[in-house]
Amino acid sequence: MSRSQTNLGWDVLLAVSGPGADQLARALRGAIRDGVLRKGATLPPSRRLAGDLQCSRWVVTQAYAQLVAEGYLEARAGSATRVHCWADEIWRPVPPKPAAPPPRYDLAPGLPDLRAFPRKRWSDAVRDALSTAPHTDLGIPAAGGHPRLRTVLAEFLHRTRGAVTNDVLISQGVCHGVTLVGRALHAEGITRIAVEEPGWTKVWRAAEDAGLEPVPVPVDADGLRVEDIPAGVRAVVVTPAHQFPSGVVLSPERRAALLSWARDVDGVILEDDYDADFRYDRKPVGTVQGMDPRRVFLFGSVSKTLSPALGIGWYVVPPQWIDRVPTAAPSVVNQLALATFIERGSYHRYLRAARLRYRARRDALLEALDPLAVSGAAAGLHLVLPLDIDASEVVDHAAGQGLKLVSLDAYRTRPGDPGLVLGYGNLADSSVADAVAVLKDSIGRSGSGSSRRRGCRP
Repeated sequence: MSRSQTNLGWDVLLAVSGPGADQLARALRGAIRDGVLRKGATLPPSRRLAGDLQCSRWVVTQAYAQLVAEGYLEARAGSATRVHCWADEIWRPVPPKPAAPPPRYDLAPGLPDLRAFPRKRWSDAVRDALSTAPHTDLGIPAAGGHPRLRTVLAEFLHRTRGAVTNDVLISQGVCHGVTLVGRALHAEGITRIAVEEPGWTKVWRAAEDAGLEPVPVPVDADGLRVEDIPAGVRAVVVTPAHQFPSGVVLSPERRAALLSWARDVDGVILEDDYDADFRYDRKPVGTVQGMDPRRVFLFGSVSKTLSPALGIGWYVVPPQWIDRVPTAAPSVVNQLALATFIERGSYHRYLRAARLRYRARRDALLEALDPLAVSGAAAGLHLVLPLDIDASEVVDHAAGQGLKLVSLDAYRTRPGDPGLVLGYGNLADSSVADAVAVLKDSIGRSGSGSSRRRGCRP
């Protein structure tokens, strides 16, 4: 019966394919949704429609009954079956907007070099993890993460970051881990948490999702100003190895002051080990967690090293908190793949190559930016470019030229000195010169140009 009938709904064209009640109901439903059958339209009696379609009357009555139950039709005793609603009353799914084309040049922070993702080695790790994992590993993920990855990461963090731990919990990323820990803090009566100003706003939102109130504390050339943490606050989240976005490293004096503060107020420190793997002038600074494991939660992920698409992070919890912090682990397959990736030395080799690649790209960016002055330690995947004009004008003009930029104000609770945060992690090496040319042009067209008094060339 793959033919069109014109005597349905009193000469309304209706395409019916197949002999069953489901096919007829689908055709009538589509005609109502498309506005072909309007509200109040009378449908043919079931006997007549069955004769026209050369099918059993049961097929028609079942189709009508289904659409009455769904609200498309109404049937009253002694009256014809009618359309109960019409197209304008039916919710129609809005087609998704086409994805915006990627910018020609990406100077926004937050991403590693996605072009350099080790596809072959990662796929090998996934294949090996699936081929060797016992069938029991394919069930519901273990609370806190797979024991194998937890053990591998504990050893890795002890060896490379100076962390002191025998166990690591697995999360979907740093923000996810902060939310989980934040819920435990809130349950213990801690309702406010100090955050760096400026700082990574996604972490602020993660704390808010846990029910905590973020309290901004300023950052200077030595890092978080510990003395400015308000009275009554007993938790703080910091990025001591390489503060985002200022790029400063928490000084030894501030580290000592931060630990002293935590002991004095019986508080806790949430250490975000943000892009700590990338230091270009010397070895990365060790963790604050290693200095006082009973006061410090340590967070990390592969989002800034491999890719955020993997959705794997970790958090080290002080022993007295381990039974109070909720857990929610990501894909077991990816967990096992990461464990394999680390065990084989693939992660170490990838990081070593990435440091050389990012250092060369950073040097090329600094050379192209000259004589503009930037600030930030020789580490991480971003720089700060101070301005003496409205940064939003520069951002808007650059966007029109295919260059993605982010204002420093995007990481503040209130506007401050204008500037840009220049991320070079996902910038192609061949595009550095062209991207900076567009940047300089946007600065020149937006005002008098970048200030050379603020900041210093690292």
